Amino acid sequence: MGHDTAAPETIGDRVWTVPNIISMFRLVLIPVFAVLIFTERDIAAIVVLVVAGFTDWVDGVIARAFNQISRLGQLLDPAADRLYILVTLLGLAWREFVPWWLVVVIVGRDLVLLGLMPALRRHGYGPLPVHLAGKAGTFALMYAFPLLLLGSLEGTAGELAWVFGWACALWGIGLYWFAAFVYTEQTWRIVRGAHSDSSVRAAEVS
Repeated sequence: MGHDTAAPETIGDRVWTVPNIISMFRLVLIPVFAVLIFTERDIAAIVVLVVAGFTDWVDGVIARAFNQISRLGQLLDPAADRLYILVTLLGLAWREFVPWWLVVVIVGRDLVLLGLMPALRRHGYGPLPVHLAGKAGTFALMYAFPLLLLGSLEGTAGELAWVFGWACALWGIGLYWFAAFVYTEQTWRIVRGAHSDSSVRAAEVS
């Protein structure tokens, strides 16, 4: 998430930067996390999720502090976030901790963004810069999932974790979809602007 906040002129093409290596490490942990959550080793799964969240923050700090923001990092970082969210959602739904409609709502948002990519590529754009609402939504969801896992505990602690977990999840969903509307509006403006430019050029030629 931190990779996307720099001005375009500071973005490089380097692959083997410290932030990129950290992001790759996060990606490597995803299969480990998947095994842990599907085999109900919840404490270990939560530890991995916390490590992933911490390294996500660290790679953003390093990228900005040492000017190591890269195009690869802009792809790896959100990809890792989305994969962690997807794996966690599937694990929680499989174990009946959350309803399947929650999976549909969150995955549906990413499918909407995926559907915007062909239009952006046709006009020479890559992925749009991450919006603050999207970052906040991801942050809320990454907090929600460990709390929902802890909701399986007996007693007051489990009940509180369950309530706060759902609160974070609902806020995350709202922010997630708000960001999707922002990205859709930005894409529409890009496409409309390109069509307007084409019309002006055609008028000048005629």
